[in-house]
Amino acid sequence: MREIVFDTETTGLSFAGGDRMVEIGCVELFNRVETGQTFHAYYHPERDMPEEAARVHGLRIDFLSKFPVFTAGVDALLEFIGDSPLIAHNAGFDFSFLNGELERCGRAPVCRTRMVDTLQIARSRHPGAKHTLDALCSRYGVDRSHRVLHGALLDAQLLAQVYVELLGGRQIGLGLVSEVAPELVEIVEAAPRKARAPRVFRASAAELAAHAAFVNGIKEPLWGAIEGSS
Repeated sequence: MREIVFDTETTGLSFAGGDRMVEIGCVELFNRVETGQTFHAYYHPERDMPEEAARVHGLRIDFLSKFPVFTAGVDALLEFIGDSPLIAHNAGFDFSFLNGELERCGRAPVCRTRMVDTLQIARSRHPGAKHTLDALCSRYGVDRSHRVLHGALLDAQLLAQVYVELLGGRQIGLGLVSEVAPELVEIVEAAPRKARAPRVFRASAAELAAHAAFVNGIKEPLWGAIEGSS
């Protein structure tokens, strides 16, 4: 099964309130294993960048102005995500910006039936605990030492590892060969084996006599006591 873990960075908290998506990072999973295929893009927001948002992700308008607007890069994004389920942390937020940008340029929104929210999974598995991405990385031993600022691709890569752990760890990716895409599996045929005639082992007359003598020499055998008591 192909899945896409993704994260976005934005100018603020509300697309409806005028905020825009400025970065998206996607990580491809196949049977819950990273394939190494990723998608990453920055977008010109066509507006200013509030300082409070810039302090979170470090992206300012002088940097983002070098990149195309979302409309110019939408086809590459849609081709990468295809029709796969989309996994995000607090997914409703990321979906609101992704679908807001899609609708703004006349494209169909991504159906929310494809949405998988790791925040809801974490709340179900660990009620009462902290459910931030940082907290979940610490819980599952995911190295985030290189995460100084938020970054869409980096956060998607961390979330991909957390997502697998939330669902039970790496063993969930182990399945029958028939469940795996042929191009990702190398099947090695075993060399033909020759059937060998069964071997029969029988005790010799001397071995039978030695066994009988041993049994007869046992004093007060257990089976004798059972027979006597019955």
